[in-house]
Amino acid sequence: MNITLELPPDLENELATEATRLNLPLPEYALRVLAAGRLAGGPPRTGAELIAYWQNEGVIGTRPDLSDSQEHARSIRRKAEKRQ
Repeated sequence: MNITLELPPDLENELATEATRLNLPLPEYALRVLAAGRLAGGPPRTGAELIAYWQNEGVIGTRPDLSDSQEHARSIRRKAEKRQ
């Protein structure tokens, strides 16, 4: 299905900027925004709902190079604490 929308220039610029930041084509980013806005039951409210959402979106498991995610997080935290 094709839909044509007339967007205010500031909204169009905001969408284009965010799409560029995420290295996505504008139509794909707009589709993601629309799909996320129609989540059944609203946004995740508990940790379990958030994990289920991430699994559904394919976010979990995107870093197979990390064998121990908690150690990776601790390492990042240690580096941040030593920043000048």
